Amino acid sequence: MIENVEMKYSVGALLYSPALNNKIGRTILGGTLGDKYSLALCLEDTIAPDMVETAEKQAGETLRQLFEARQERDVYLPKLFIRVREPEQMQRVWKRIRPYREIFTGFIFPKYTVSNAAAYNQEMIRINEMSDRKIYMMPILESRDIVDFRTRMGILGKIRDQVDAMEDLVLNVRVGGNDFSNEFAARRHYDETIYDILPIAQLLGDILTVFSRDYVVSGPVWEFFSSDNHEWKRGLMQELKLDRLNGFIGKTVIHPKQIPVVNEMLKVTSKDYEDAKAILNWDNSGIQVGKSFGGERMNEVRTNYNWAKKTMLLSELYGII
Repeated sequence: MIENVEMKYSVGALLYSPALNNKIGRTILGGTLGDKYSLALCLEDTIAPDMVETAEKQAGETLRQLFEARQERDVYLPKLFIRVREPEQMQRVWKRIRPYREIFTGFIFPKYTVSNAAAYNQEMIRINEMSDRKIYMMPILESRDIVDFRTRMGILGKIRDQVDAMEDLVLNVRVGGNDFSNEFAARRHYDETIYDILPIAQLLGDILTVFSRDYVVSGPVWEFFSSDNHEWKRGLMQELKLDRLNGFIGKTVIHPKQIPVVNEMLKVTSKDYEDAKAILNWDNSGIQVGKSFGGERMNEVRTNYNWAKKTMLLSELYGII
């Protein structure tokens, strides 16, 4: 059970690459992306409809390249995912990559909602029946039907039922910030966070309310990766700080320069680490409250226990500042 929890928290920075990218395999094997990230080969928005079959072939070729390299030498490979376009595509993709399943982590489902969740789930069940190792799933909540406030909570509740039915296979629940921004014709600049767009902040809050107590929910993509004076980096750090505060763990990234920023912000401070350790190792003297490690705040076992567990897990996976 603990190993499964660590898997969920360790997805971390998820780098998206178009599945058509025939250089991504060499990039991974070259080690320039580091050793704390995950990778998604995208067959959806980044691929033109008339290039899907070519992209599927290239995804299989990329996995073959990485699999053979792993067989020949000790190389670091990230958790590897494929984002499909629709449930009907999954068996076709699985047939191509099945020989390399040893290095494959799972599928990502775009616009996962009431109308398609059962079909995605059924395909996942079928694939796991054909696999000798567990293949995971990560649904993305980004469909238009959860934007409408009149039906939102009902839709989220039904989606939650579908996710619960696959609980053992769900690594993360993901959110599509750009899709939501498009609904409101909004786009943040590098000195603004997604939490400054109130309708989207409220929508993200509702998703967290429904899912974050029981699932790892990852933060929305940040579009910026360059600017004259590192404003993009400061903006990303600020959004990651708010992600963490609100309950998101990890983030979708679209450029390698974003990976170390995400990993640094996933670290815990030494004061938080010491407080978490104290809370989890509290003595049984009867008093369940005390002064924090730095003498600045109150530690209370009953109300800080879940925070402490999450903090210790993050410290083990990402380190301590």
